[in-house]
Amino acid sequence: MTLEELDKQYVLQTYARDYTNFVKGVGATLYDDEGNDYIDFASGIAVNSVGHGNERLTNAICEQAKKIIHISNLQVIEPQAKLAERMTKLSGYDMGVFFANSGAEANEGAIKIARKYGETQFEKKRYKVITLEHSFHGRTITTVKATGQESFHTPHFSPYPDGFGYVPTIADIDDAIDDETVAVLLELVQGEGGVQPFDKQEVQQLAAHLKDKKVLLIIDEVQTGVYRTGEFLASNLYEIEPDIITLAKGLGGGVPIGAVMTKHKEVLKAGDHGSTFGGNYLSTAAGLAVLDILSEAYENGRLHETLIYFEQKLQAAAQQHSELFEQEVGLGLMRGLRAKSAEIQGKVLKASMKERLIVLKAGRNTVRFLPSLTITKEEIDEGFRRFETALSSL
Repeated sequence: MTLEELDKQYVLQTYARDYTNFVKGVGATLYDDEGNDYIDFASGIAVNSVGHGNERLTNAICEQAKKIIHISNLQVIEPQAKLAERMTKLSGYDMGVFFANSGAEANEGAIKIARKYGETQFEKKRYKVITLEHSFHGRTITTVKATGQESFHTPHFSPYPDGFGYVPTIADIDDAIDDETVAVLLELVQGEGGVQPFDKQEVQQLAAHLKDKKVLLIIDEVQTGVYRTGEFLASNLYEIEPDIITLAKGLGGGVPIGAVMTKHKEVLKAGDHGSTFGGNYLSTAAGLAVLDILSEAYENGRLHETLIYFEQKLQAAAQQHSELFEQEVGLGLMRGLRAKSAEIQGKVLKASMKERLIVLKAGRNTVRFLPSLTITKEEIDEGFRRFETALSSL
């Protein structure tokens, strides 16, 4: 039985899979079972933040695994406490941290914090959460409903939790707020929604306005966080101070981890929320190693150089192929090329894979680029050489 046959017989078919069998990764390069190399401009959808086979991360995971992989959260976990401290100090915000296993779980936790805040801090209960159209916040029943894309709200999984409303733009949020609104949930760059960043001044005005109205600002940094946009948090880049921040993807460098950070540290009490695996020894040891690697790259300027170099290459590709692309979008190493049609987007993805370059799709006909933050100039050069070959074949 082939690997494809094995997968199709025994694994639920919830993904439109490519059946290239990768067996090894080094940096931003993957190798399949036939020895072919692929430049990885996707990094597991922004997860492999320090690349494949990173020696420092691997050593941290192995050393921790030799000692303790997991105990329950009924006991204190030293790397968990240290990771929470590190994240808080890097953020510059006075916050407490709850650890989960994924971005969807982190957003669930954020919604629970907001709901309890709305129950306990006002005379009349507040519970409604406003999100934006084109947003994406997860795949659980609640986070699917929080996602502002009607295509996700199919009747197959209904009824959905109530209390979620969607508006087209940030400018429309104020009109949607009523006396039952407790929070606004926002991505500063809509990843699945087309790698679309929001205007900094508009976001700052929104943050100030919500603070005046005593409405919580939740920033979903599942994809933008952990230096993906150039700063530790996109919230730092936008110079705002959210009430709640969610993280996941790049924090563990490939080990599953999610986190909720909030300045409302007193809201959740013992028993209000929990996670069996969340913040265990293995995942938080990995998180500490990732933050060591990336904070060093940030402080010595290597990360900034990489962001600039990748952006220049992407802009050049967009200019050289204006017949295919409308514009280049994104921030940091969360970038995209907006194709002129869904047909063109599909052809670009297929041609890139044929040239052994891995890129992603996103909404609004966007070809998405999420390379590891430690990608080398040589890997960027080779990736864009392959991308040019792919585009020239169309």
